[in-house]
Amino acid sequence: MQDNAFNLDDLFGKAISSYTRAQAIADGVLVDVTALAREAGFRVPVAMTSAVWSDCVAWTNADSERQATQDESGRLWDVLSMGALAAKRARGAQRIAFELCRVPRGDRGTRPQPVVLTLQIGPGDNAEPVITILMTDED
Repeated sequence: MQDNAFNLDDLFGKAISSYTRAQAIADGVLVDVTALAREAGFRVPVAMTSAVWSDCVAWTNADSERQATQDESGRLWDVLSMGALAAKRARGAQRIAFELCRVPRGDRGTRPQPVVLTLQIGPGDNAEPVITILMTDED
Protein backbone atom coordinates (compact mmCIF):
# COMPACT_ATOMS: atom_id res chain seq x y z
CA MET A 1 0.00 0.00 0.00
CA GLN A 2 1.38 3.38 -0.98
CA ASP A 3 1.50 6.24 1.55
CA ASN A 4 -0.33 9.24 0.06
CA ALA A 5 0.69 11.64 2.84
CA PHE A 6 1.73 15.00 1.48
CA ASN A 7 4.79 16.55 3.08
CA LEU A 8 5.50 20.24 2.52
CA ASP A 9 9.17 19.70 3.37
CA ASP A 10 9.42 17.39 0.34
CA LEU A 11 7.99 20.09 -1.90
CA PHE A 12 9.62 23.25 -0.48
CA GLY A 13 12.45 21.95 1.72
CA LYS A 14 12.93 22.64 5.43
CA ALA A 15 11.89 26.04 6.73
CA ILE A 16 14.82 28.39 7.17
CA SER A 17 13.12 30.16 10.03
CA SER A 18 9.66 30.76 11.45
CA TYR A 19 8.10 33.47 13.56
CA THR A 20 5.25 32.34 15.75
CA ARG A 21 2.26 34.28 16.99
CA ALA A 22 3.52 33.75 20.55
CA GLN A 23 6.86 35.32 19.59
CA ALA A 24 5.08 38.26 17.93
CA ILE A 25 3.11 38.85 21.15
CA ALA A 26 6.26 38.56 23.28
CA ASP A 27 8.06 41.03 20.97
CA GLY A 28 5.18 43.55 21.00
CA VAL A 29 4.45 43.17 17.28
CA LEU A 30 1.03 41.85 18.32
CA VAL A 31 -0.91 42.86 21.44
CA ASP A 32 -2.94 40.08 23.07
CA VAL A 33 -6.41 41.44 23.89
CA THR A 34 -8.13 38.10 24.49
CA ALA A 35 -9.36 38.84 28.03
CA LEU A 36 -11.50 41.85 27.06
CA ALA A 37 -12.32 40.28 23.68
CA ARG A 38 -14.09 37.42 25.49
CA GLU A 39 -16.30 39.99 27.24
CA ALA A 40 -17.07 41.50 23.82
CA GLY A 41 -18.26 38.11 22.56
CA PHE A 42 -15.22 36.53 20.93
CA ARG A 43 -14.74 32.83 21.64
CA VAL A 44 -11.19 32.47 20.32
CA PRO A 45 -7.94 34.29 21.15
CA VAL A 46 -7.71 37.84 19.74
CA ALA A 47 -4.65 39.99 19.14
CA MET A 48 -4.15 43.25 17.31
CA THR A 49 -1.11 44.65 15.58
CA SER A 50 0.92 47.30 17.32
CA ALA A 51 -0.16 49.69 14.54
CA VAL A 52 -3.84 49.19 15.42
CA TRP A 53 -3.04 49.60 19.11
CA SER A 54 -1.12 52.81 18.45
CA ASP A 55 -3.76 54.33 16.17
CA CYS A 56 -6.99 53.19 17.81
CA VAL A 57 -6.30 52.26 21.46
CA ALA A 58 -3.24 54.04 22.89
CA TRP A 59 -4.21 57.09 24.97
CA THR A 60 -2.38 58.88 27.76
CA ASN A 61 -3.38 61.40 30.42
CA ALA A 62 -1.59 64.03 28.33
CA ASP A 63 -3.83 63.11 25.38
CA SER A 64 -6.89 63.57 27.59
CA GLU A 65 -5.65 66.99 28.75
CA ARG A 66 -4.80 68.12 25.23
CA GLN A 67 -7.70 66.59 23.30
CA ALA A 68 -10.61 64.70 24.84
CA THR A 69 -11.05 62.71 28.03
CA GLN A 70 -10.70 59.06 27.06
CA ASP A 71 -8.88 55.98 28.27
CA GLU A 72 -7.31 52.96 26.69
CA SER A 73 -9.80 50.45 28.07
CA GLY A 74 -12.71 52.38 26.56
CA ARG A 75 -10.97 52.76 23.23
CA LEU A 76 -10.07 49.05 23.23
CA TRP A 77 -13.70 48.17 24.00
CA ASP A 78 -14.79 50.27 21.00
CA VAL A 79 -12.46 48.36 18.65
CA LEU A 80 -13.49 44.97 20.01
CA SER A 81 -17.23 45.63 20.07
CA MET A 82 -17.22 46.94 16.49
CA GLY A 83 -15.11 43.96 15.42
CA ALA A 84 -17.50 41.55 17.14
CA LEU A 85 -20.50 43.12 15.39
CA ALA A 86 -18.75 42.83 12.02
CA ALA A 87 -17.83 39.20 12.68
CA LYS A 88 -21.44 38.31 13.54
CA ARG A 89 -22.69 39.89 10.31
CA ALA A 90 -20.08 38.18 8.11
CA ARG A 91 -20.43 34.58 9.24
CA GLY A 92 -17.92 32.26 7.64
CA ALA A 93 -15.66 34.95 6.17
CA GLN A 94 -11.97 34.74 7.02
CA ARG A 95 -11.20 38.42 6.39
CA ILE A 96 -13.67 41.09 7.44
CA ALA A 97 -13.34 44.85 7.01
CA PHE A 98 -15.06 47.05 9.59
CA GLU A 99 -15.19 50.75 10.30
CA LEU A 100 -14.55 52.42 13.61
CA CYS A 101 -14.66 56.08 14.57
CA ARG A 102 -11.91 57.15 16.99
CA VAL A 103 -10.34 60.43 18.00
CA PRO A 104 -6.91 60.39 16.35
CA ARG A 105 -4.02 60.93 18.74
CA GLY A 106 -1.38 63.58 18.53
CA ASP A 107 -3.05 66.86 17.77
CA ARG A 108 -5.72 68.99 19.39
CA GLY A 109 -8.62 67.45 17.48
CA THR A 110 -11.61 66.15 19.41
CA ARG A 111 -13.81 64.96 16.55
CA PRO A 112 -13.93 61.22 15.91
CA GLN A 113 -12.55 60.21 12.52
CA PRO A 114 -13.32 56.94 10.72
CA VAL A 115 -10.73 54.25 10.20
CA VAL A 116 -11.20 50.90 8.47
CA LEU A 117 -9.69 47.87 10.19
CA THR A 118 -9.49 44.25 9.14
CA LEU A 119 -10.42 41.29 11.30
CA GLN A 120 -8.64 38.17 10.08
CA ILE A 121 -9.49 34.66 11.23
CA GLY A 122 -6.77 32.11 10.73
CA PRO A 123 -4.70 29.38 12.31
CA GLY A 124 -2.63 30.03 15.42
CA ASP A 125 0.70 28.43 16.29
CA ASN A 126 -0.97 25.03 16.77
CA ALA A 127 -3.53 25.38 13.94
CA GLU A 128 -6.21 26.54 16.40
CA PRO A 129 -8.52 29.35 15.25
CA VAL A 130 -7.34 32.83 16.25
CA ILE A 131 -8.30 36.36 15.27
CA THR A 132 -5.95 39.20 14.42
CA ILE A 133 -7.10 42.80 13.99
CA LEU A 134 -4.98 44.72 11.50
CA MET A 135 -4.82 48.00 9.65
CA THR A 136 -6.04 47.56 6.07
CA ASP A 137 -2.49 47.89 4.67
CA GLU A 138 -1.08 45.14 6.91
CA ASP A 139 -0.93 41.41 6.15
